[in-house]
Amino acid sequence: MKQFQFSKDNLPKHVAIIMDGNGRWAESQGKPRVFGHKNGLIAIRKTISAAAKLDIGVVTLFAFSRENWHRPKEEVEVLMELLITLLSAEVNDMHKHNLCLRIVGDKSRFNKKMQKKIIQAERMTAMNTGMIINIAVNYGGKWDLVETMKRIAIKVNSGEIHPSDISENMISNYLITSRIPEIDLLIRTSGECRVSNFMLWQLAYAEMYFTPVYWPEFEEKNLIDAVTWFIGRERRFGCTSKQVQAFIESE
Repeated sequence: MKQFQFSKDNLPKHVAIIMDGNGRWAESQGKPRVFGHKNGLIAIRKTISAAAKLDIGVVTLFAFSRENWHRPKEEVEVLMELLITLLSAEVNDMHKHNLCLRIVGDKSRFNKKMQKKIIQAERMTAMNTGMIINIAVNYGGKWDLVETMKRIAIKVNSGEIHPSDISENMISNYLITSRIPEIDLLIRTSGECRVSNFMLWQLAYAEMYFTPVYWPEFEEKNLIDAVTWFIGRERRFGCTSKQVQAFIESE
């Protein structure tokens, strides 16, 4: 794969992707939904490779929501098998390429075998200095905020934190994603235009790119298209266009 030519200063530091459309893609081809999930793993490989070539610092992939447990048992079992594959086979390739893997979400719902695989995969890549790959599993934005409030409440109750000290920065520091930058670019595949309870706090100033492409069909070109679109956006963070331009000219 060729090296892409983008200025690093203009690139999103953190790209998050809601990988949607596996089941519908499979059904459109007369295949069972699980066929789509298996092909979705191929799309993950392609996307990680392309993001690394672009020199993006952090990629977060929404793989399994807390609500997804309500799906048919067979489908959930296949998704768990694919997660084990990711943690067993794929992580070796990530480690080889100096990538750091982190699993984001409520891990207590998983069995002991899965929890052990998660710990092993994270430890294997923990010291790597390349792109950070967050896989969000059994994750929900509301759950993340509730758990954050609980942690802060414990500190307040013990007297370590005064209520007046609670700020946006403090909340950010207590989130499960506290070690990574807020999301710059959110990509959602399959044509759906909603965030589906995904990283609600971290998406505050994200640019949102919605593509009709189903996730199993998502390739390098689609990521490049999304990044190119992002680079063309004017990020104002509450300011006017004139204020943004004046700031740029003063740099």
